[in-house]
Amino acid sequence: MGEEVLSLVTRFIDDRYHAPSADYSDLGPLLASLSAAPASEGTGLAGLLKTIDRAAGKGFDTANPGFAAYIPGGGLYVAALADFIACCVNRYTGIAEPAPALVAMEASVLRWLCDQFGLPPSSQGVLTPGGSMANLSAIVTARTARLGERFADGTMYVSAEAHHSILKSARIAGLPSDAVRVVSTDASLRMDPASLRAAIRRDRADGLRPFLVVASAGTINTGMVDPLGEITDVAAEEDLWCHVDGAYGGFFQLTARGRVALAGIERADSITLDPHKGLFLPYGTGCLLARDAEALRDAHEAHAQYLPPASRDTELPDFSSFSPELTRDFRGLRLWLPLHLHGVRAFEDALDEKLDLARSVHDRLSACPGLDLPWPPALSLVTFRPAQGSDENTADLLRRIHASGRVWLSSAPIGGETYIRMCILSHRSTRARIDEAVEIITAAAS
Repeated sequence: MGEEVLSLVTRFIDDRYHAPSADYSDLGPLLASLSAAPASEGTGLAGLLKTIDRAAGKGFDTANPGFAAYIPGGGLYVAALADFIACCVNRYTGIAEPAPALVAMEASVLRWLCDQFGLPPSSQGVLTPGGSMANLSAIVTARTARLGERFADGTMYVSAEAHHSILKSARIAGLPSDAVRVVSTDASLRMDPASLRAAIRRDRADGLRPFLVVASAGTINTGMVDPLGEITDVAAEEDLWCHVDGAYGGFFQLTARGRVALAGIERADSITLDPHKGLFLPYGTGCLLARDAEALRDAHEAHAQYLPPASRDTELPDFSSFSPELTRDFRGLRLWLPLHLHGVRAFEDALDEKLDLARSVHDRLSACPGLDLPWPPALSLVTFRPAQGSDENTADLLRRIHASGRVWLSSAPIGGETYIRMCILSHRSTRARIDEAVEIITAAAS
């Protein structure tokens, strides 16, 4: 059975380079066939694998080198091997005692991440199912640390470019809808520190309790990085928890240019990262780093007599003490194995390549007279639209680009107008494929 599955997987990965970037053909009959309940008697694996193969090829091909929509997630093959091992050994890692060696492997990667972001030895990381859960834990931790058990009069601050998971997390964390303040942005769509400071002081004068500011290290629409140094200054002056949502852009910290762009992130109280973005891992791999491990623990730890005594060993942490999860999969191996097998430099080089490609795309598209590109890329995301025309023209341009079958982009409303987004972050999106995408875009625009 393993050989049959491996054959399917290797063929599927090889086919990504030639497959269309999205495929919805003959979807109706396939969906109808998948609605059947499982039979009383088993079905042969070969036939089931054919069904899985057909199903996996439909929709957006996020593993395709031509996929540059939303935030790509290519999924490293070796990380899939790590997951296969983790699922087969099926050891429990929510608490350290049942699998101390595996927990130590995961903890070592988290310590490495804290070190990469300049966080102190008192910091703690935890892997999550994604950035949304990391943002939720960060907001709950900030609420607990700054407001205590009574928090209805608390206020938090975001920009209009913040990821929607921040607002969703605030609601789930029990904050009233009017507790979230939207701070204005500058011409580059970055949070304005002066407006932030003024909003905080207005709320204090009204008897409210400001407690949290959320800055972005790579916004979802344009990839911009808020002025993290100035925002952390304001947070320190006003005694606010400063959380940085670096789900998209945080891992550019591994590069020299990224460290310049993200300067100030090392002063954050907490940081969201998505290894399934910037480290090219499979979906379902998020991360939260917290400067103060005890604050993270205070917001999440719960005791039960039927569980082993809580670990206070920083090298063998109980991950359940720092997360909403008690039962969890062993996510650490899908980071540990690729990083040790390929080496950190391979990831640094790949991220540097994405920065180079984004700058090249911006420069070449800027030379096309039919396109408007108002913002140079801060990281690896390029936005553009027709220089003249309506949102309908933008949608038509996107349709013409997609008609090639070789590249798939997305769009977003920015400042009242629709822009096309090209986010270059898949490890399979090398220069040859991105050059081809630029040729397709310029031909469609002309």
